[in-house]
Amino acid sequence: MTNKEAGRTAVRIIAIDGPAGAGKSTVSRRVAEQLGLQRLDTGAMYRAMAWVALREGVDPGDTEAVAAVARQATIEVGERVTAEGVDVTEAIRSPEVNQAVSAVAANPAVRRLLVDRQRRWVDEHGGGVVEGRDIGSVVFPDATLKIYLTASPEERARRRSEEGSEGVARRDRLDSTRAASPLEVADGARVVDTTERSIDSVVDEVLACL
Repeated sequence: MTNKEAGRTAVRIIAIDGPAGAGKSTVSRRVAEQLGLQRLDTGAMYRAMAWVALREGVDPGDTEAVAAVARQATIEVGERVTAEGVDVTEAIRSPEVNQAVSAVAANPAVRRLLVDRQRRWVDEHGGGVVEGRDIGSVVFPDATLKIYLTASPEERARRRSEEGSEGVARRDRLDSTRAASPLEVADGARVVDTTERSIDSVVDEVLACL
C-alpha cells in the first residue's frame, strides 16, 4: 500500500455500486447530504467520455481511437456535467450515449484514466460518496463502507423507461462480462435490494451500516 492509498483509508469513503436503475444516484445523493460529504457520479464521467467520442465521430468500439480522445478530453462532473466546456448534463442521458457508454466504459485505457481521476477527486475532497460500477471492487477496495444496490429487472426497466427492458438487459450483460473491471459485488459489500422500497428506507439502511 502506498502512502497515498494509506491516506485514503483514513478518510470516509462510501462506495455505492450496482447496475442501471438500482437507485445509485438518488441514494448516493441523499447519503452524501446526510453525511455532509461531496458526491461523485463516476457513471457520468464515462457518459461524458462517450459523448465526446460521438461528437468527434469516433466509433465507441474503436478502442485505440476512443482512448486517444479520452486522453485529450476535458470533463468536469458535479451537480452539472461539462465536456470540452459544454454543459452536457442532459445530453449524456440521450439514447445515443446510452448505446455507446458500455463500450466506452469497457475500454481499459479509458478506465485507467478515469480511475486515476476518481482517486484524485477523493484526495482533493478528503473523502466522499462515490457511485459507479467498480468503486468498491477496484477504485476504493478499502472504502469505509461498500454498498451494492440492486433491484428486480422489471423494477430497473421501469425506472429506466427511456432505455426499456432490452436496453437495460443489454447494459447489464456488457457491464458484467467486460474484461476490465466488470460489474460485481465487491468483497465485504452490503447488498441492498431497492425493489418496491422507499428512498428513505434504503438511505436509512445504508447509514445504519456505518
